[in-house]
Amino acid sequence: MMQEQLKSSCHSLSVLSAIELFNSNLETGLTAEEVAIRYEKYGYNQLPLKPQKPAWIKFLLQFHQPLLYILLVAGAVKASLGSWTNAAVIWGVTLINAIIGYVQEAKAEGAIASLAKAITTETTILREGQTLRIPSQDLVPGDVVLLTSGDKVPADLRLLRTRNLQVDESALTGESLPVEKSVQCLSEDTPLAERINMAYAGSFVTFGQATGIVIATAEATEVGQISRSMEQRVSLSTPLTRKFEKFSRTLLYVILTLATLTFAIGLGQGESWTYMFEAAVALAVSAIPEGLPAVVTITLAIGVNRMVRRHAIIRKLPAVEALGSATVICSDKTGTLTENQMTVQSIYVVGQHYLVSGSGYSPKGEISISTKGNIASPFEDGLPSVLEECLMAGVLCNDSQLKQAGDNWSVVGDPTEGALIAAAAKADLSQSGLAASKPRLDSIPFESQYQYMATLHDLHPRTIYVKGSVEAVLSRCSEMMNRENQLVPVQESEIEQAVQAMTQRGLRVLAFARKIVGSHQHSIDHDDIASGLVFLGLQGMIDPPRPEAIAAVHACQSAGIQVKMITGDHIATARAIAQRMNIQKAEQVIAFEGRQLANMSKHELAQTVENGDVFARVAPTQKLQLVEALQLKGEIVAMTGDGVNDAPALKQADIGIAMGKGGTEVAREASDMLLTDDNFASIKAAVEEGRTVYQNLRKAIAFLLPVNGGESMTILISALLARDLPILSLQVLWLNMINSLTMTVPLAFEPKSNGLMRQPPRNPKEPLITGILLRRILIVSLFNWILIFGLFEWAKSTTGDIAVARTMAIQALVAARIIYLLSISQLGITIINYIGRKSTSVTNAPILILGIFGAVVLQIVFSQWNVMNVLFETAPLNLNQWLICLLPMLPMIPLAIFVNFIDQPQTKPVNHR
Repeated sequence: MMQEQLKSSCHSLSVLSAIELFNSNLETGLTAEEVAIRYEKYGYNQLPLKPQKPAWIKFLLQFHQPLLYILLVAGAVKASLGSWTNAAVIWGVTLINAIIGYVQEAKAEGAIASLAKAITTETTILREGQTLRIPSQDLVPGDVVLLTSGDKVPADLRLLRTRNLQVDESALTGESLPVEKSVQCLSEDTPLAERINMAYAGSFVTFGQATGIVIATAEATEVGQISRSMEQRVSLSTPLTRKFEKFSRTLLYVILTLATLTFAIGLGQGESWTYMFEAAVALAVSAIPEGLPAVVTITLAIGVNRMVRRHAIIRKLPAVEALGSATVICSDKTGTLTENQMTVQSIYVVGQHYLVSGSGYSPKGEISISTKGNIASPFEDGLPSVLEECLMAGVLCNDSQLKQAGDNWSVVGDPTEGALIAAAAKADLSQSGLAASKPRLDSIPFESQYQYMATLHDLHPRTIYVKGSVEAVLSRCSEMMNRENQLVPVQESEIEQAVQAMTQRGLRVLAFARKIVGSHQHSIDHDDIASGLVFLGLQGMIDPPRPEAIAAVHACQSAGIQVKMITGDHIATARAIAQRMNIQKAEQVIAFEGRQLANMSKHELAQTVENGDVFARVAPTQKLQLVEALQLKGEIVAMTGDGVNDAPALKQADIGIAMGKGGTEVAREASDMLLTDDNFASIKAAVEEGRTVYQNLRKAIAFLLPVNGGESMTILISALLARDLPILSLQVLWLNMINSLTMTVPLAFEPKSNGLMRQPPRNPKEPLITGILLRRILIVSLFNWILIFGLFEWAKSTTGDIAVARTMAIQALVAARIIYLLSISQLGITIINYIGRKSTSVTNAPILILGIFGAVVLQIVFSQWNVMNVLFETAPLNLNQWLICLLPMLPMIPLAIFVNFIDQPQTKPVNHR
């Protein structure tokens, strides 16, 4: 029976009937043998990808560029005039350009597509009685899936159990609000959007928990039926590439106008139309930067791959550029700025403080009484019962486990919960022993909007244990235990003092409570713990800052990027960590709480978010407001997030950054970039690489356009003065394609410059060619024009051979280009610093050296091989002529130093306050 038939009426079946239909088991799931059989029958749980455009179409599209139309038309006119050699060379150059573009684009698309495949969706299932995490593509019909808040539904499911489940089905049904789900049977004719006992592939769990059985996978899902095949489009379009396209169109109109005017003026002066056509073609060809599109594509692809090596996966290519413009990074604290390896160091119970020794998740350590000055004192009469119950609550109200590998302990689950288990183990309270003697009957998972977790246990009497933020738990408590184990009214002021003492030490504080319920109660909901809890105590734990994150914060601040901490943790804890990491603009950390932000007007919020360093106890909706307020101030905002409710803020941010390890699927889908190690240092690395990409593209423009400018000026002036052209159209094509690509592509591999992270962020509205860059291009273009024109005229008058004169002019230009290339590369800069004793080493740049060597070899072939002499109308040079061609390298040195001086980047960070 096909999957479509199996699933057609599942919403009208009872839970038991649905399980029987798929021959599964709610408690144990499928067996390995049954999974293998179903896998053979149904295959992978993934939609087949629509085939990409055929390679030949992709190749032909490489010619679909405005600037190449000129070359194709020029070749056609040359052929019609009988100049087949010229036409063949022009067409050959356009063909080479297309081949390079096709190969590099294919590589770039392949790299980005492979990164997309690396971002796998995982799901939790039951198989053979074990709870497993597997890739979603390995699901088969009949699998029992466990869903929790933040999960992406991996296949079409018939829900078997639900707890406050809400699912966002907007992508499927268009319903903008999350839908509340249940397990009740529905009539067979219930519309898709009203099937509240179903969860469909591609939707997101926004709240609650559920268990469901897979009824359809891959193409049999509702999403698969809507689109039988999914087209995977990998776009290489970014704001920067669109700027290049606009620049190319503008340049096209300028070139056509100049070429037409040159042709018309020359004819008016009595020149032959064949001569003027050659001049017009040469002018058009000289102004076209044929190698630039390929360099852009290569540079972006290299930048993406470099980021992967530094633990940042780019999901959307424009993020590469946006990272280079970021002015503010709003970062979560736990796990991103800190180690995410918690250790309980302090406990407060009924007016008494206790110290906990040890570190990490190891159970080695002991609990002792804290006397004045935090001096530890051993217990005299054993562990107090109230302290024991506080530790026990931390273990029972817990979904994590500790795992030992040799002498190393790690947590499977949440680091905070791992610290609670380790603390209890130091008092000889084992998790397995407590779970066996006090079995769990039900639970309420932690939700950011409630800030607590609760579990119901089969004790005598039955007891609910609650753990969560101090505010959330304490507000629900009416009583507490005293030292005589008697219930007394809760002493909020005393507890707040204890909290303050812990948070001043940078400890994260959790509160614990209990509630006795009737023996008849088998489940709990939020109403059960809304009031009447008995306060048990506090546990304070430390999550130390990552050393590399401290250095990364400093590097970002030096680069003019503000770092702001946004956390759900206590304000005193957040402030203490911020001080240790120097996340502050004034002498003291400026911190605000979410409840303060809630009462502010938009104007007040905008001012507060600009001045504040730390925002604690922030609700997810307030994260979005903070991002919007910063953007209203003109900031380019990078925002980290991992929870379901972080998605709006991640989408609103200029760069949404999701956690690859601990983040939910909802957050991942909303993000532009994933951190594979959840480390703030990786954000700094990604910013660095984003800046490097733009730096290298700018170098490529600065290198390529002066040659086009010099060639264009030479041909235009020669044509208007009715003199022999110093350089022909085919020779221009050689320079612009073969020579330029050989020498420019290595710039894409350039490492970051030493002062890159001391420069202010780039304005994203900055034009492609800035005033400073235009000035550099014009100065070097003028030098190139003087060089080409002057050397050609001198060589023609001294040798009487126009082919030799043109060859010498070209070779002299390439020699000067080598010096210019070195002057803008890291290799040349470090050589100068080394000679000036400002540096003790020279940058290793094998690709650049290889590019220069390749260019030299090609230029020798260009002039000395008779075949090239015929094709490009060049002539062999003797030794003296070669030496003369090298002379322009000398004046290029001071010129390069001068343009580098006027093009010095600002190294003083911008004050964004």
